[in-house]
Amino acid sequence: MPPALAIETSGLIKRFGAETAVAGIDLAVPAGGVYGVLGPNGAGKTTTIRMLATLLAPDGGTATVLGHDVRLQPELVRRRVSLTGQFASLDEDLTGAENLVLLARLLGFSRAGARSRAGQLLAAFDLEPAAGRQVKLYSGGMRRRLDIAASIIVAPELIFLDEPTTGLDPRSRNQVWEIVRALVAAGTTVLLTTQYLDEADQLADRVAVIDRGRVIAEGTPGELKASVGSGSLHVRVVDPARRDEAAAVLGAALGVAVTAASDPAALTARVDDPRAAAGALTALAAADIPVTTFALGQPSLDEVFLALTGHPTEIPDEDEEIAS
Repeated sequence: MPPALAIETSGLIKRFGAETAVAGIDLAVPAGGVYGVLGPNGAGKTTTIRMLATLLAPDGGTATVLGHDVRLQPELVRRRVSLTGQFASLDEDLTGAENLVLLARLLGFSRAGARSRAGQLLAAFDLEPAAGRQVKLYSGGMRRRLDIAASIIVAPELIFLDEPTTGLDPRSRNQVWEIVRALVAAGTTVLLTTQYLDEADQLADRVAVIDRGRVIAEGTPGELKASVGSGSLHVRVVDPARRDEAAAVLGAALGVAVTAASDPAALTARVDDPRAAAGALTALAAADIPVTTFALGQPSLDEVFLALTGHPTEIPDEDEEIAS
């Protein structure tokens, strides 16, 4: 039997005036695990999340969440899901503990029960040392952890995490990733939106790639990489000042565009024939451009996105601004 679906959408549409933010999205999200919705700013991720969480009404198509229609049964959906948006929704003048106790009381906990649940979450999210500190004094990573903790005071069956690591430093991102893994281990289904391709690679069991309000590819990270149908040559030059020169040599040898990585000394190029990689490295040696490392392997999700869309992940923010 196929696994039960936590979310199912068909032709989901949302417009803001003349702008179509979501242009007919079809999703089938299995219960359990992490499902990634991957795309740049303006792709339609946040608008889709808001419709599924019943914060926005769709203009077309259908969507069911945990078996309930988001149009006809929004209250039933809200009882069973939780949403953590891109920005912490906390009272900054209260302490971390006071925020959690307040929310627990609003959710029906007794005074003693609220304090107990707050203590459990502060311990689980490594926030006990800061429990008595005002939230406005928290770091970005601490706020994000507290925000997620607030979202699971009552453990949801499904949690929407909308770009939960945007703006965080690497250590804080890793802490959030561990929290996501712990949520899944406890039985919660996670729908994760992200524009960080390595995040989808690290966490998601399956990924829907969205571009300009449409799903353009769907599958496991491995399937998406394989769909490009080529490998990648990754090269790191000794002298970052000669990277542009190295890119020109590689491009001429391989006959393809060469991409500069975030590392100032690194380059990446698609390689359809692995034998061509050896010739490209020989060309670098002939040009007297030494390299520290090189590797031939599957393309990264960044390269998959570029191959699928024809543009990199950073494009102007459109629907996310309209929807906010």
